[in-house]
Amino acid sequence: MRPYWVKTPRWLPKLFPKELVWSMPIEEQPAVYLTFDDGPHPEATTFVLDQLKQHNARATFFCIGKNVQAHPHLYRRILEEGHATGNHTQNHLNGWKCDNYSYLNNIFLASKHIEKRIFRPPYGRIKMSQAKRLSKGRQPWKIYMWDVLSGDFDVQLSPEACLAHVIDHIEPGSIVVFHDSQKALPRLMYALPAVLEFCKQNNWALKALP
Repeated sequence: MRPYWVKTPRWLPKLFPKELVWSMPIEEQPAVYLTFDDGPHPEATTFVLDQLKQHNARATFFCIGKNVQAHPHLYRRILEEGHATGNHTQNHLNGWKCDNYSYLNNIFLASKHIEKRIFRPPYGRIKMSQAKRLSKGRQPWKIYMWDVLSGDFDVQLSPEACLAHVIDHIEPGSIVVFHDSQKALPRLMYALPAVLEFCKQNNWALKALP
């Protein structure tokens, strides 16, 4: 597993185009923004939705197009329960390894099944030229990154450490990344309920990304 930042360094967003959103403004009522990448997945997404419902929380699901096609009932449930959905490409492509035409075409292919024009690049890897192409034009895309990475995708990480990653770094305005995937499930099932309770204790609203 390659090393990764749990808390995005403050200097990093300055290296990227302003079109990339890394955190949200702090509002009068403090809020945090939980996000879930790579679904929908029958077990993981169902677990997440059940947990969010128990806490009356809203979140954002960055979905892979092929998974939406495979599990349309779960995608409908995400929307019916008041959550936001975003595009995570059709096939979970790494933008650094793709030419612009292939990458953008894969995003547009996923947009046939995911209508919202918000996007998160898989692995967080997108070329500046790709980001600028998405954010320009008559129907610009909003590109969301994050400032807290739970590490639930890391099979070498204990569930307790995954929880600590979030609890130790989350703050009002944070965009937090979890994954509703099979690989992440052991850590997700331990960390998510505790994170939701932690936010409740701090009186932080749990909102979907605009």
